[in-house]
Amino acid sequence: MTSKDPLDIEYLTHERVQRLIDVVRFCVEEISLTFDQWDEPHVTGPGLYFAIVSGHSVRDYADVMGDDYWPVDISHEVLEDVDSFYDAASEVAMSRDGAVVISVDGVIQKQMVRFLDFTPDTVPQSEHAIEYEDWMGSRHMSAADTSARPEVVTTITLSEETGRLTLFEEGRYVTTPYDEIRDERDMQGDSVE
Repeated sequence: MTSKDPLDIEYLTHERVQRLIDVVRFCVEEISLTFDQWDEPHVTGPGLYFAIVSGHSVRDYADVMGDDYWPVDISHEVLEDVDSFYDAASEVAMSRDGAVVISVDGVIQKQMVRFLDFTPDTVPQSEHAIEYEDWMGSRHMSAADTSARPEVVTTITLSEETGRLTLFEEGRYVTTPYDEIRDERDMQGDSVE
């Protein structure tokens, strides 16, 4: 994201925000790796959708997701206790639907949300077109759209069908299938620096 004003904060290159994104990504990868039935037909695994946002509210482009809540009693801030964040994410991945909103300071919103589709008057003016692929389901397409919003730094998804992790920024994505996550982790070890 290119700054329009010299006082704008570049969250995509901000050290603490990058650490936040790295920790969320690592935990999502770990949740994918702990599920060992990805190859079995008709089996649904853990699924996740995180949005890291810079604004003070998502109410203009999200609706509450019923009674789906992030367990703030387990983890209310990502970087405060990564193990607790992982435990909460593991619980949510198997039992809840919707997106988890995390502010750039790492605080997790209790209410899970459904991000709204763009309307003709809200389509972002971006130098990049939003990218979609045939393998993307509704969670991934929502994450792609949501990542194009100026208030959203990054969205991260875990496919409940394949274990694929996808990171979206400004409507573009980088995706890592389960087999690649496993192979990369085997080569790198298991720790976040």
